[in-house]
Amino acid sequence: MVTDDILNKYEMTIGVECHVQLATATKLFSGADNDARDKSPNSVVSLIDFGLPGMLPVLNREAVNLAIKAGKALNAEIARVSRFDRKHYFYPDLPKGYQTTQMYNPIILEGHVDAPLEDGSTVRVRIHHAHMEEDAGKLTHNGEYSLVDLNRAGTPLIEIVSEPDIHSAAAAKAFATELYRLMTYAGVTHGDLYHGNMRFDVNVSVAPKGADKLGNRAEVKNLNSFRSVEKAAEYEFKRQVELLEKGERVVQETRGWDDAKQKTNSQRSKEDAQDYRYMPDADIPPVVLTDKEIEEIQAEVPMLPHEYRQVFGELNVDSSVVGVLLANQDTAKLMFDVVRKQLSATGIAKIVANLLASIRQPDTSEGDTDSETKAMGMLIKQHAEEHGDGKMVDDLIKLATMFNEQEISSNAMADIFLQIMDGATDPQKIAETKNLLQVSDEGAIAAIVDEVLADPASERSIVDIKEGKDKAIGYLVGQVMKKSQGKANPALAQKLIRERL
Repeated sequence: MVTDDILNKYEMTIGVECHVQLATATKLFSGADNDARDKSPNSVVSLIDFGLPGMLPVLNREAVNLAIKAGKALNAEIARVSRFDRKHYFYPDLPKGYQTTQMYNPIILEGHVDAPLEDGSTVRVRIHHAHMEEDAGKLTHNGEYSLVDLNRAGTPLIEIVSEPDIHSAAAAKAFATELYRLMTYAGVTHGDLYHGNMRFDVNVSVAPKGADKLGNRAEVKNLNSFRSVEKAAEYEFKRQVELLEKGERVVQETRGWDDAKQKTNSQRSKEDAQDYRYMPDADIPPVVLTDKEIEEIQAEVPMLPHEYRQVFGELNVDSSVVGVLLANQDTAKLMFDVVRKQLSATGIAKIVANLLASIRQPDTSEGDTDSETKAMGMLIKQHAEEHGDGKMVDDLIKLATMFNEQEISSNAMADIFLQIMDGATDPQKIAETKNLLQVSDEGAIAAIVDEVLADPASERSIVDIKEGKDKAIGYLVGQVMKKSQGKANPALAQKLIRERL
């Protein structure tokens, strides 16, 4: 068991490789359906994907366009000329005997991602490159035999390769989270982590602090949640430190992550360099792009997370609120439209931001596998389809204004908000129908206050207040709210009680 003092003697270094499935209708080199979710095994595969003799691949141009958009999200340069190569290796789910990839001339060149951390700071992670390639199929192991499903074979991917710029498990999680947001906001991928639309390989190495050389790395493969990225990195750091403290050597290898046991396990050694016998793919011409093409395609990319952060930062809300708003692109766009209409009254926009963030706090560690995050986006889209794009924006501004002007309580605001999310419109009408409007008539509330103060049950609280025990006023305000059936303005009720005492 390694202690914190021992761990503090070492530095962890992490590099991340992320496979991103591109959201095209068809596969990278064939016309087969690219959506294999919930499909029968080997049902969305073409003769090209099977690698049968005489089949010639045709590059999917939309996959190239999505890679160009990804490059913008990664702050990266796009190569004017990129080429495909054949990576030769044998595996049962790779029927061609090679994978078509970009080894020497990738389409996306150097870039960077600024990932926000929970303490408000950011970590900049450089992107070495990102290349296009086809996915392999899937093997399912059943005791003495294995089953091959080639539905995923030929799925277009980009593999994003970071530099080893990450030095904590929390920063690795933050980078993976931001990468997910960038790719989904840019429209590059559907981002369904459960079905493997994005998969993370985390390379972890450990060395004494101040060392001029990195230690041997272990690569933890195919992580499909942000939490598993963080936990796998934490586990590997401790495992490798423990080996080094014993005087043992860290083996360079590929490891898997057991989510149930929260530990990694060895899969295969990477001590020896693999000879994949790369060669240019003669069946696929080079991808040649012009500056005009790249500019036009990247102009289609909508607002990205960092652009929303700049706008939301002017609201003076907590960073956790911004994180919730960004957890879903539809929520972020909704909030942006509210801000755009409320440039001269940011206080109203701030109320809306806190409302959207406080109604539910999604666990974004699993990306869009979080059901509440997805549900919020679906409800926003459904509301727009039924009532028009701007109706929810107007209703939320009206709702926040009603609260700001003390026409409704915070509980009533939350109640009305949930009804708006469920498809209702017009917060004023909802408040009137449900009898939620707050009474701010001073004369009406004064009469109730006098009644409460005259009640013998209030004597103890009155004495406590006069003795300086200010918290006792809560009981009296509560009685006013009870007698007014929750309609009295509590701030006005408290003011009148203090005046009378």
